[in-house]
Amino acid sequence: MTHDLGSLTAIVAFLVAMMVLARACADEGLFEVLGGHIARWSRGSSQRLLAWAVGVAAVVTATLSLDATVVLLTPVLLAASARRSSAYASVRLANSGSTLLPVSNLTNLLVFGSTGLSFLGFAWAMLPVWLVAVAAEYVILRVWFAAELRVPSPAVSDDDELPLFPLAVVVVVLLALAGGTAPWIPATAGAILVGTYALVRRRTTWRDLLAAANLPFAALILLWAFVVSWLGSTSVGSWFDDAMPSGTDLGSLLLIAVLAMIAANVVNNLPATLLLLPAAEVAGPVAVLALLIGVNVGANLTYIGSVANLLWRQAGGRAVSSAREFHLLGVLTTPPLVLLCTVVLWGWTSLIW
Repeated sequence: MTHDLGSLTAIVAFLVAMMVLARACADEGLFEVLGGHIARWSRGSSQRLLAWAVGVAAVVTATLSLDATVVLLTPVLLAASARRSSAYASVRLANSGSTLLPVSNLTNLLVFGSTGLSFLGFAWAMLPVWLVAVAAEYVILRVWFAAELRVPSPAVSDDDELPLFPLAVVVVVLLALAGGTAPWIPATAGAILVGTYALVRRRTTWRDLLAAANLPFAALILLWAFVVSWLGSTSVGSWFDDAMPSGTDLGSLLLIAVLAMIAANVVNNLPATLLLLPAAEVAGPVAVLALLIGVNVGANLTYIGSVANLLWRQAGGRAVSSAREFHLLGVLTTPPLVLLCTVVLWGWTSLIW
């Protein structure tokens, strides 16, 4: 499947709209209230605090995209607990938690049409993978930060009300997406509604919303996508086509996921998806979903793996994590998790298809 100017522009427009929507929701206090609830629900237990952080990061990633998690939720989690484990929960789940819905990640939108699945069909096929990935990330972080988690978390007494209008708009946007509407349309409508609401209430400014849209970055992504798409039509693309397995047995799916993970951490997961998609598409929808596991879950291996990793460092991750720790954790845990998720995908799709 090749992506023309119109389809790629629509995908990037969705990202821009979701980032504006997420920023408007943040300015209305949605993420801040979530952070307060996370701290209260933990009732002083650091392990429970981590569980809530992982769960909220996974849900925000699945519904508002991984960029909202790393840019907007990371500071909230740090403010709620000041724990490295919470900061890592946001970036790890931004990648691993982005497998559930077609709108959770740009890579998902790139391959969605190639799967031949409906919005709900995609979610049903990836649900067990997502659940296993989220649970595994919690176990990984609990073991890695065991010493930190033995210290009780601080008590929080304030109980702010949940901003109902932004929350309702997000729910409606998700329902529209599930109904098969072109993703950029409900996302843009949601961004306009919540953005205007926040502007009228003077909770945000045009400058803040425009900064959230990050149009130069969106243009760079679009240009980057076209350069890599062009490379895919050269001998580089032919090499990747030859390297990708053509079957959907367990061994082939594991190889596809591993190749995708390696490519994502060499050239970033978005261009890796564009390079590998034509060959995976020939093998069928299960191969395409295995590709997604490699480029999404596998993006936790290095900083290069995902743009979200770099955004996370700017949003507060750099203050609580070293490059050495990030990559050591990635090398030790990401490849086994990619293999585990791929086995789950193979087993689940063997049952339902």
